[in-house]
Amino acid sequence: MELPFAESWKIKMVEPIRKSTRAEREKWIKEAHNNVFQLKAEQVYIDLLTDSGTNAMSDRQWAGLMLGDESYAGANSYLKMKKTINDITGFEYVLPTHQGRAAENVLFSCLIKAGDMVPGNSHFDTTKGHIESRKAYAIDCTIDEAKDTQLEIPFKGNVDPIKLDKCLAENADKIPFVIVTITNNTAGGQPVSMENLREVRKIADKYKKAVLFDSARFAENAYFIKTREKGYENKTIKEICKEMFTYADGMTMSAKKDAVVNMGGFIATRVEEWYDKAKIFGIINEGYITYGGMSGRDMNALAIGLDENTEFENLETRIKQVQYLAQRLDEFGIPYQRPAGGHAIFVDASKVLTRVPKEEFPAQTLTVELYLEAGIRGCEIGYLLADRDPVTRENRFGGNDFLRLAIPRRVYTNNHMDVIAVALKNVFDRREQITKGFKITWEADIMRHFTVQLERL
Repeated sequence: MELPFAESWKIKMVEPIRKSTRAEREKWIKEAHNNVFQLKAEQVYIDLLTDSGTNAMSDRQWAGLMLGDESYAGANSYLKMKKTINDITGFEYVLPTHQGRAAENVLFSCLIKAGDMVPGNSHFDTTKGHIESRKAYAIDCTIDEAKDTQLEIPFKGNVDPIKLDKCLAENADKIPFVIVTITNNTAGGQPVSMENLREVRKIADKYKKAVLFDSARFAENAYFIKTREKGYENKTIKEICKEMFTYADGMTMSAKKDAVVNMGGFIATRVEEWYDKAKIFGIINEGYITYGGMSGRDMNALAIGLDENTEFENLETRIKQVQYLAQRLDEFGIPYQRPAGGHAIFVDASKVLTRVPKEEFPAQTLTVELYLEAGIRGCEIGYLLADRDPVTRENRFGGNDFLRLAIPRRVYTNNHMDVIAVALKNVFDRREQITKGFKITWEADIMRHFTVQLERL
């Protein structure tokens, strides 16, 4: 008999979590203006808001914290981190930042000006925010198949080469670079194939444009290339990563995801001009070039985490837990973005709450209903997150409307996945009774979903 699958780690320390009553949760979500970002952590039973910085570090990472070199300049911890990044990505120049959006802020300050256009595959919220806040435009060139949540294809995060070529042909003088997000978060944690990365590089070269990777989950992307793309089944994750980055000129990284740390990020590039410009903005906004807003101990943990999480066993354990939750939802007929992505399940709220109009934000409604049901905090990746069109100021309803259930790495067991699945089933079973959503009572001009205030209709 074949042995069942088991995690590639064992538990060494635990943190208690507490359940709450429905009455408590009703009071708390009202006080939070129906925005789960505004809840206190102690008011949450199972927290799936994000997999960013919420992961459990390894024993080697914790040991690395104790050896951190906190020198302001030239710290040994920076040199260790730089070498690890060099080895995995092949990029020579490394600039640390305190997290991924800081890396975007520093690099985009060098590369983007008002009126520019930045084509890519479903820019995530901070990426789009950093583009649009500079009076530039994020152009979505994701394949159309990504919008069909029930369609099963292996690389649903791909850039559409025809869309990209057309965008570059018509606007080449306004485009500073092409950005590819690996994996494609907004499309449901969906991977990008190596073949597609090569094609993007070829098109960019045709118009003499640079390519930048948003690389928060690049190791998970490499896992899917190994398991889904012909010719890579016998390659190691590190070998696949090395090839992936040959098709880019640089990367931004939120290390709070695939490097499995609680804080940290970086810019890495082979373009010396980018590095020289970014150094100045980095010093102004983050700190000196060998710490960039990070402590030495955090840089040690980042280097170790990158090394460990570019190994197949770590990635397989993590992704199979996401797939386990997907299998439970399949049992209950709950629709989500198929196939299951690398870091989260994206429940298709438009297919669940069919009686809630899009103007009343079905995915946000489902997010609140799941919290009320069991104290589980998910995150809306849909019409609220999409913000308003910067020109017309109309809500953008063109994309998918998801409830994202992001699974932190090495934090929860499959028993927790069972609780999540059953709680969502309970909401799904009474979906016909949910006919009203929310209206916005206050919102920020950009990236509103973090602080928006909502009222139940």
